[in-house]
Amino acid sequence: MTTKTNSNDLVGKASSSPLLSSPTRQRLVTKDGHCALRPPPAPPGLWPWASARAWLLTLHDLWGAVVGLRWRWVLLAFCASFLAHWLLFACLWYLLAHLNGDLAVQDHDAPPVGHVVCVKHITSFTAAFSFSLETQLTIGYGTMFPSGDCPSAIALLAVQMLLGLMLEAFITGAFVAKISRPQKRAGAIKFSPQAVVGQHQGQTCLMLRATNMLQRPLMNVKVSAVLYEECEGQALHQTSLDFQLDRLGHRPCPFFIFPLTFYHPLDRHSPLYPALCDGSSGHFELVVFLSASQEGTGDTCQKRTSYLRQEIHFDRRFLPATGLDTRGRYKVNTQHFDTAHSREPLAKDCVVQINGDGSDRME
Repeated sequence: MTTKTNSNDLVGKASSSPLLSSPTRQRLVTKDGHCALRPPPAPPGLWPWASARAWLLTLHDLWGAVVGLRWRWVLLAFCASFLAHWLLFACLWYLLAHLNGDLAVQDHDAPPVGHVVCVKHITSFTAAFSFSLETQLTIGYGTMFPSGDCPSAIALLAVQMLLGLMLEAFITGAFVAKISRPQKRAGAIKFSPQAVVGQHQGQTCLMLRATNMLQRPLMNVKVSAVLYEECEGQALHQTSLDFQLDRLGHRPCPFFIFPLTFYHPLDRHSPLYPALCDGSSGHFELVVFLSASQEGTGDTCQKRTSYLRQEIHFDRRFLPATGLDTRGRYKVNTQHFDTAHSREPLAKDCVVQINGDGSDRME
């Protein structure tokens, strides 16, 4: 069975859809890939319990919470944690000196007979803080040092060193993990601000473009998407979509250093066909995911973006974004990538042929 459908009628249906007049909604995923969904506030009567539960969940994944913080908060946590550690043990050293009677000794170099000074020359809280700082940083005691005849001082010294090493390992590891995060590499991947619907090899396709802003290539690049549709007023229905590269099909691109255009055929089996061509769908948001591997480390990074109905343009295609300079070297035209579109009418007649294998093909 063969059905003829005029592509201009499809565009007219899409442009006259009530989606254009629908109220503005917040995105699920922002253009730069951050999740915009927020958890609902706790009821007033349950607020203390809900807040305590949220803190417990954060403590269960303390490492992920620290690595995910912004740099300003990581630096603040670094300074605050070490300062709190020094102050805590300064109080303990001062308390030990007070309980042992060292604060009342006038001359620590010549203490009374039978009195053992636990830490030499801790006569004030300032001296106790200085000793705590020197112990943690192992910068040398100078005139202040613990006595080997005071077991309490040796035990407290061991506890401070163990906890200090654990704190240093955690903070140093957080710094290294934050610097080497694959998400930082994904920040150099840029999507086209809009997607386009146009003809590609005889098919009506949804097209979007991505480029690598750095000269360091990425490997095994693959793009997928999830379509979030509003159903029955408030419910969100999600459907996965596949994108392919020209001549590579659904296979990953092994080398990503120049702009790539990804295609999704808009046949009747596509979840986007009712939303874009029939106009029978409600509000929708297309969230696109690009996954790639770094050449040096092999770590996988992911870049996300989203497209609303008003960010998908019909009868357009992307301008070529690569060319040659005067020396015959390849170059990327960033201006063409950003402006991205040039008018090109769709074919007047799009024939939707239902083949015997049950697949639709736009010809």
